[in-house]
Amino acid sequence: MGLLKRKKKTDTLTLILHECSSGDRKAQEHLYRDYYGYAMSIALRFSDSREAAVEILNDSFLKVFQYLASNNVNEISDFKPWLRRILINKSVDHYRSRNNKNDIDYEENLPESVSTEDVISKMSAEDIILQLQKLPDMYRLVFVLYEIEGYSHNEISKELNISETASRKHLSRAKGMLRTILIKADLYG
Repeated sequence: MGLLKRKKKTDTLTLILHECSSGDRKAQEHLYRDYYGYAMSIALRFSDSREAAVEILNDSFLKVFQYLASNNVNEISDFKPWLRRILINKSVDHYRSRNNKNDIDYEENLPESVSTEDVISKMSAEDIILQLQKLPDMYRLVFVLYEIEGYSHNEISKELNISETASRKHLSRAKGMLRTILIKADLYG
């Protein structure tokens, strides 16, 4: 994309954000449509169902529109990372509001020789999300924050108000459970 196209896209986004800040419903709808796919892909990683992802997505956009209406649009230097952060925070809030502590059986005696990376590399993004959605909420949250979003255990512990040790434990169990899910789904060669 050329410099002029990037500048035009940035100028268009700035204009839409300013229109959203004044409560323009058409601008809000435009912003929502433009970023729906991006936002939904993030929400799906953190949720256990499409319905929960839609709830996270809608709560996130509501927060975006409320922020734009009450604050200076110029404070937003880069919209996409800012939206991503809101989605992650809303995903954590969604988990906390559900306070779901469900666990499924964790089989520790699984073959360690099978490489998760090999299996995952052969799966579609949709298949990966479907398998992640089978993990208990806390395990999925820690797994996505660490493995996909690149958070450290220290950052996860602060975000989720758990110890770093608990974060590591949840990640380890999430990987084990994901391996179990893949084996049971016959996705593990």
